[in-house]
Amino acid sequence: QVRLVESGGGLVQPGESLRLSCAASGNIFSIYSMGWYRQAPGKQRDLVAVITRDGSADYADSVKGRFTISRDNAKNTVYLQMNSLKPEDTGVYYCNLKRMRWEDYWGQGTQVTVSS
Repeated sequence: QVRLVESGGGLVQPGESLRLSCAASGNIFSIYSMGWYRQAPGKQRDLVAVITRDGSADYADSVKGRFTISRDNAKNTVYLQMNSLKPEDTGVYYCNLKRMRWEDYWGQGTQVTVSS
């Protein structure tokens, strides 16, 4: 059993920043990557950012230059620093953990709302 707990979501105005955290616990080992996905109302769940065990990162084109993903492997925790937030960034952000490069786990999600 793996548990992922997200925190840090909230309501902010355009141009402001938020930092999301995701802590993994339970029967976890051989973590390949941790990342963030988001789902806006009426849209599919899409990758926002992912970071692998060795520290390499990948981002959706829509957030490059504004978002930064980082991780603490010892704590099994991943962070998402979100700067210059836009209304189109609004959605539920889900934490993802991949074990053994093929086994996926998901958190419950945290709401991010960007509105003036």
